[in-house]
Amino acid sequence: MIKQALENLKIAALNPMQEAAIAAVKKGDVILLSPTGSGKTLGFLLPLLGVLQKDVSTVQALIMVPSRELALQIEQVFRTIGSGFKVNCCYGGHDLKIERNNLSQPPAVLIGTPGRIAHHLRGESFSTDAINTLILDEFDKALEFGFQEDMAYIIKQMPAIKKRILTSATQMDEIPSFTGINKPIKLDYLGNAAAVPNLKQKAVVADPADKLEALFALICKVSDKPTLVFCNHREAVDRISDLLYDMGLPHDIFHGGMEQDDRERALLKFRNGSHRILITTDLASRGLDIPEIEHVIHYQLPHNKEAFTHRNGRTARMHATGTSYLMLAPDEKPAYLKGVPEMEDLSAEPVLPKPSPWATVYIAAGKKDKINKVDIVGLLLKKGELAKEDLGLIEVLDHSSYAAVKRNRIERVVQLVKNEKIKGKKIKIDISR
Repeated sequence: MIKQALENLKIAALNPMQEAAIAAVKKGDVILLSPTGSGKTLGFLLPLLGVLQKDVSTVQALIMVPSRELALQIEQVFRTIGSGFKVNCCYGGHDLKIERNNLSQPPAVLIGTPGRIAHHLRGESFSTDAINTLILDEFDKALEFGFQEDMAYIIKQMPAIKKRILTSATQMDEIPSFTGINKPIKLDYLGNAAAVPNLKQKAVVADPADKLEALFALICKVSDKPTLVFCNHREAVDRISDLLYDMGLPHDIFHGGMEQDDRERALLKFRNGSHRILITTDLASRGLDIPEIEHVIHYQLPHNKEAFTHRNGRTARMHATGTSYLMLAPDEKPAYLKGVPEMEDLSAEPVLPKPSPWATVYIAAGKKDKINKVDIVGLLLKKGELAKEDLGLIEVLDHSSYAAVKRNRIERVVQLVKNEKIKGKKIKIDISR
């Protein structure tokens, strides 16, 4: 079963951490400590394949996560595994009616944020009687976000748990008793040399008054490759975005003050290559399904070494390479830097990078409208007259879908398909702005 799952995921082999996790889960409760980007998700999803039962028609495994984006990412990975078991997501900002409908025919695997799962339990949206596996992913982050009360309440409602798996990207001095974890097998991969990113450190030194200008010059120099710009505050994200917008540099932003739909769309366009620049708070530093990032820019320095590690973990993931740029004031040197990084030369006049070769088509229908990727591929290749190489990543959400299309073809494609039907229905199709 695992062999078939790996084929579906297009993965040749598991890494040592994943193999150790799968073996440990068979023996008892597990605490898995491993860095961001090391592949923890498969370490806890693949063991589920051996315990889920086809003849049970209620929730059998609950996966609790600290953020909606992480919930959606795990759901996507589980679907790609192709186990045949139903999976659903519940999270704040998602339509409650859709979630209740999903839970009326319960999934085998339920993924959700503690606040929303607790809400459904209080409303008796699903039964906990058959839940035998509990997974607490990014548990350290869930505690940091203040989910202790909800998590304790939820775990109390589950009388049949036989297996508990807890993952964390940081060391934990103490595991709260409400988790119910008993004599766990502890797998610690945080100091694993193989998991340390192959990361080059560079520095840009600028006076505070010149910092925005220096950032613009740096982005112009490096952002022909996927680039994350980290800030400590939403206001800084918005300020940088205003500057790039004025300069005509396509980009997107991502922070907790945005509507959920806008956040999803920003990540989606970054994933599919339509935008190469994403300006974000630390919300994007952990657990998000973002492709290999070439460059991480710390516009505002993280407060501690742990935050610095998580941000840098977005690049150089799983044996890739990358560059981390620190924007420093003169004479500034954070305590967590071992030495003074190599200076980046920004003396040349900034030149705007060319736009990405990809753009995004928006389709106003999704999973709940019985639309799937095959429908979209058929529409865009046949009716839109696209060649296969002109079509990139396709993502299907509940009520909308997005497809990456070569930028030089997108206007014509939209013209060709705008009056077409999918599954017999006329659906709005446009360029996603």
